[in-house]
Amino acid sequence: MGTIAITGSASGIGAAVRRRLESDGHRVIGVDLRGAEIDADLGTPAGRSTAAARVRELAGGRLDGVVACAGIGPHVPDGAAIVSINYFGAVAILEQLRETLAVARGAAVAVSSNSASIPSSDNEIAAACLEGDESAARRIATDLAGQSAYGGSKLALARWVRRAASSAAWAGAGVRLNAVAPGVVMTPLLQGGLDHAVLGDAIRNFPIPRGAFGKPEEIAGAIAFLLGRDASYCNGSVLFVDGGTDALLRPERF
Repeated sequence: MGTIAITGSASGIGAAVRRRLESDGHRVIGVDLRGAEIDADLGTPAGRSTAAARVRELAGGRLDGVVACAGIGPHVPDGAAIVSINYFGAVAILEQLRETLAVARGAAVAVSSNSASIPSSDNEIAAACLEGDESAARRIATDLAGQSAYGGSKLALARWVRRAASSAAWAGAGVRLNAVAPGVVMTPLLQGGLDHAVLGDAIRNFPIPRGAFGKPEEIAGAIAFLLGRDASYCNGSVLFVDGGTDALLRPERF
């Protein structure tokens, strides 16, 4: 059994991942704004550095896994915060813990979203994120709707995983890097979207071939798989766990 760090561990998908991994016998180091082993704001460079340093300390310099799960939804009025947490916070934690993962030849999973495959997500925000320009991404996000900031940040995260996974820094160091792209999952984060005057109806009407919202435990199962030995040949994959929505909307893409 190993030691695995999870951001966003206090609620929603992150909490479900924690429960799953602990039930499998792993030790979990949680990171969240509050209610975790490490309280930190991943929307700021200082918070990211503090979180990574504390994880390394608590892990004793060796990690078997990292799950970058912390994020906020499109209903949050601060678009700049969406970008900073969803993309820059996730990438910074993964990068800053990469060498600690390499000690154990571990695995990392980033939580993207099936919103990444919506055409409007391929926007200026995604481009600025991938260029590493947080100031520009934040500035653009303040002028666009929350869904653009959310989708752009999640698309950028998935593309970053695809680009980084095969690099010498990751694969060359023996560290596997993958992503999951959840669909509509019933969490406190989703409830905030459902309560939104505009986004609520859009979420309720989003097509799901399986016919129901997902459960956090279903996403946790996919993440546990990608962290485990059964996924030892998975690297650079983006696993859609969305009840078939992406397959419905993009049947010719894979």
